[in-house]
Amino acid sequence: MGIQIQQFIAESSRLLFGAFATFCAILLWSRTRDMAWTFVIVGTILSYAGIVYGTLSTFGIIDEAKFALRGVHVVRIALADLPPLFLGIGFIVAAVRRRNP
Repeated sequence: MGIQIQQFIAESSRLLFGAFATFCAILLWSRTRDMAWTFVIVGTILSYAGIVYGTLSTFGIIDEAKFALRGVHVVRIALADLPPLFLGIGFIVAAVRRRNP
């Protein structure tokens, strides 16, 4: 069965808004060298990479089985878990820096 229109719209909107966030993150990256912002920006870029990977997998362009390690979809897990990790590290760096004068 083909892709449903609702699924297509959902994937398209995730790609569009993810691309917008990533574009803004790259613009910010070119203007700042702050460590906290760098972690947040990398988290945003990795989040968009996860969106793109998921979309390509949904459309059948990428075969996730080729990236599996003993049946575990390592790329999907990494792209799901790394963005919040980088965001959290960025928030911790910002909080520690703000506390110390």
